[in-house]
Amino acid sequence: DQKWFSNDFDRSRCRASRIFDRVSFSSIRDSPIRRNVRVMGFDPGTATTGWACVDAKLGQKPRLIDCGIITTPAKTALATRLKTLHSAVAKLIYKHQPDQVAVEELFFAKNRTTAIAVSHARGVILLAIAQAKLPLTEYTPPEIKQALVGYGNATKSQVQAILPAHIEASEYPTQDDTCDAVA
Repeated sequence: DQKWFSNDFDRSRCRASRIFDRVSFSSIRDSPIRRNVRVMGFDPGTATTGWACVDAKLGQKPRLIDCGIITTPAKTALATRLKTLHSAVAKLIYKHQPDQVAVEELFFAKNRTTAIAVSHARGVILLAIAQAKLPLTEYTPPEIKQALVGYGNATKSQVQAILPAHIEASEYPTQDDTCDAVA
C-alpha cells in the first residue's frame, strides 16, 4: 500500500506528506477510475468541536470541501451535550461520505477537568466513526504542527497562516477549532 502511494504521488507538492503517508489509499488503489480520497478531520471538544472535509487527489494539492464547528450549550447536561455531538458527527459523516477520518489525539492536559471533557467528546466522535465503519487515523497536535509548519510547537496562528500553502480553498477558516480540523 505504501509502495503504491509513494510511486504515484508527487510528494514534492505536499510538505505534509508524513501525515498523508498514514492516510489509507487502499480503498482507491484497486479502482482505475477513482484516484482520490475524501478525508474528514475532527478537533474534539465538548463545547466546540471543529470539523473539516478535504478531498485529496493524487498529484494535486488537497482541496477543502467544507468545514465548521459543532457547538453545545454550556448549561446543558453532559450526557445531552455528548448526544448532540454524536448526532452532529454522524450527520456530517453521512452528508460528506468520507473514505477515512482523522481525529486529533489528546496530547497533554494542564487542566484535568478539561482533559476529561475532551476525552468524552473524543469518545462519542470515535463511536460515530466506528458505527460508520470508516478507517480512523489519530494524530497528536505536535505531529500535525510538525508536518505543516515544520515545528512541533508552532502556534495556532502559525498553523492557520500556513494552511493556504497546503490546501486549496475558496475561503480559509479563521476559527481555531476549524483550522485544527482542516490541518
